[in-house]
Amino acid sequence: MTGPGAGFSAPGLLFAVLGAAALCVPFMTLAANRIVAGEGVMAWGVASLPVVLPGLAAIVAGLIMGLPAGRNSLRIAGAALGVGGLLWLLTQGASGLLAEAGDYARVSPSVGFWCLLVVFMLLMADALAAMAPGPLMRGAVLVGVLAVLGAILWSGVLSDLSVMQEHASRADAFGREFLRHLGLAFGSLAAAAVIGFPLGVLCHRLASLRGATLPVLSFLQTIPSLAMFGLMIPILGWVGANLPGARALGIAGIGFAPAFLALVLYSLLPVVGNTVAGLASAPPAALEAARGMGMTPLQRLLRVEFPLGLPIILTGLRIVLVQNIGLAVIAGLIGGGGFGTFVFQGLNQTATDLILLGALPTLALALTAAIVMDILVELTRKTPKDSA
Repeated sequence: MTGPGAGFSAPGLLFAVLGAAALCVPFMTLAANRIVAGEGVMAWGVASLPVVLPGLAAIVAGLIMGLPAGRNSLRIAGAALGVGGLLWLLTQGASGLLAEAGDYARVSPSVGFWCLLVVFMLLMADALAAMAPGPLMRGAVLVGVLAVLGAILWSGVLSDLSVMQEHASRADAFGREFLRHLGLAFGSLAAAAVIGFPLGVLCHRLASLRGATLPVLSFLQTIPSLAMFGLMIPILGWVGANLPGARALGIAGIGFAPAFLALVLYSLLPVVGNTVAGLASAPPAALEAARGMGMTPLQRLLRVEFPLGLPIILTGLRIVLVQNIGLAVIAGLIGGGGFGTFVFQGLNQTATDLILLGALPTLALALTAAIVMDILVELTRKTPKDSA
C-alpha cells in the first residue's frame, strides 16, 4: 500500500510518525530506589552526546528504511537496526545514569523505549506479512528472534536494568514460578483436550446433547475470571476438608488446584465448540464416498472427519493456550503460583519493575505460543499438492 505517487508504505509512514513522537517523550527513568516513581530522561540525555549519537542515528535510519513500499527486506533490516539502536541507548544509558546515582538507585526503560520497541516490532511484522512467508520460514524467524533474545539476556548487557536486578534477586523463585505457569497453562489445555474432544464428538453426533452442552459452556465463559477463581475457593475448600485423601493430592481452597480447575472450565467451550465445527466441516461428498467404501462410523471419524477438521480443532486449542497463558496470571492472586505471583507482589509493593518481571515473560510466552499454533494450523491445511 503506497501513498499517492510517493512510493511510500502507508504503514511505514505511520510508524515513522509514531517513532518520531516516541522520541519526544522520556526514554528511561532514573529512580532513587525500586519503589519511588523516578524521573524521566530523554533519549539524548541518557549519556553524553558521542555515546548516544550512534543509537539515535540507528533509530532514525531504521524508521527511514521502513518507508519505501515493496522493499520488505529493507524494511526488516530497518526494524532490526532500530531495535539495535534501542538496545545501545538502553545499555549505555543504564550504566551512565547509575554511575552518578546512589547505591540504591534503579534505572528502567520508560514510555519512549516501549513505544519505539512496539513501532519497530510492528514494522517488522508488517514487512514479514507482505512477504507472505510459509510456515517453516515463519518458524525459522521465530527461532532466530528467540535465539537473539536469549543471547542478549544471557550476555548480561541488560543486568543494570531494574527488572533484571529484580530477577537476579529472585532467580530461584522465577524458575519455580515459570514451571508453575507452564503447568497451569499447558496442563489445563491437556485436561480440557482429554475432556473436550470426546465430548465434542458426542455433541457432533447427538444434536440434543449439543443443544444442552454448548449453552452451559458458553455461560461459563461469561463468568469474569476473578469471580471464577473465587468460586473455586469454597468448592475445593469443602472437597479438601471432607473427602479423604483430597488434601494429600493438593486439593484445597487456595493454591494450584482451584486455579487449574478454573482454567479447565474456561477451556472447554473453545475445545468442544471447535471440535464440533471441525467435524461438521467435512464435505458431504467425502462422507458419502467413505460410506460407499464400507467404512464404519469410527473409521469415518478417524480417517475423514478428523483429518479434514483438524485445522479448526487446532484453532480451538490455540485459543485455549493463549487464553490460559494470560489467565494463569490471575492464579497468583489465590496462591496458584505462576508469573502472577510477581505481578501481585509488585502491585502490593508499588514496584513497577517487579510487575514487569511477571508481565513481560507472560507476554513473550503468549506471543510465542500463538505463532507456533498458527504455524501448526497452517501446516495441517496444506494439501499434498501444496506440499509437493
